[in-house]
Amino acid sequence: MAQYRGKYRVAAKDKEYWAEVTGKTIYMADSSADFPVVGDIVEIIELDRDNAVIRYTKPRKNFLKRKAAGTHGTQPIASNVDTAFVVQAVDRDFNLNRFERYLALIKSCGIKSVFILNKTDLISKDELDEKISLINGRFENIPLICTSISDKDSLDRLTNSIASGQVHCFLGSSGVGKSSLINALLGSELMATKEISIHTKKGRHATTHRELFVLKNGGMMIDNPGMREIGLADADSGLHDVFSDIEKLSSGCRFMDCTHEHEPGCAVLAAVESGELSREKYDSYLKLKKETAFFAMTEIEKRQKDKGFGKMVNSVMKLKKRLK
Repeated sequence: MAQYRGKYRVAAKDKEYWAEVTGKTIYMADSSADFPVVGDIVEIIELDRDNAVIRYTKPRKNFLKRKAAGTHGTQPIASNVDTAFVVQAVDRDFNLNRFERYLALIKSCGIKSVFILNKTDLISKDELDEKISLINGRFENIPLICTSISDKDSLDRLTNSIASGQVHCFLGSSGVGKSSLINALLGSELMATKEISIHTKKGRHATTHRELFVLKNGGMMIDNPGMREIGLADADSGLHDVFSDIEKLSSGCRFMDCTHEHEPGCAVLAAVESGELSREKYDSYLKLKKETAFFAMTEIEKRQKDKGFGKMVNSVMKLKKRLK
């Protein structure tokens, strides 16, 4: 239900426990993905005073993760998610490229996506219509919900999109109103919220840990800390889905290994020049493609480095035996 530093909160039937993982899990773990995350189904051993030990994590249906900031590793977000809601605020956070980045992350896991434009009461109807038009022009077949915590009808539309018995999650930057929306869905002030800084116009983290909430209709919602960086990890399949129009155009390129940057006879570049493909979407595609390729290459280099280190250890041990 919730994940803190070294501690978990798990729910079994009508009871909750504070839990830790076993020493074996810590010893055998190769990365953060080997530890439980919010959304996991786990087997526990009950202890006294409502404490427990997480003995086993069942295989995941999917595993939502991002590239960890400043490292070559990954950071878990949630598991077993059915639908991911990408939340942006209309007043300061609106960015089509950011929607695209989240979408690639989500689609790489086979998770359904829904966009939320929040805080719609802060702009005029004409401004809102313009933003809706931009989203619909850039993205096909992605449901869009416009919300404001002061608009009951919009909150009802959001509630109706949350299915009973399914796991949903909110993704977005700090200050876009994720925690306020969850409070409205729960009908209580369970989540701490913080205002936008007047001077920097940037949101401060209201959510400091990942937590799953069960709504009145039986649907489950995971709230996540705000993400300033959405690094892509293993998202190649997601890119193919998000930029399927570019993938179709690339079939008309003269060269099979066309990078779509400078080659003669490139159908993608021709589409950009003719206006069929927007320059903004093209630039976003190249940036995300290079980022995903870089992550994949660093993973290969990391495995080769680990393999080389293992060979060195084995040779040292063999030499040690001979010297004895």
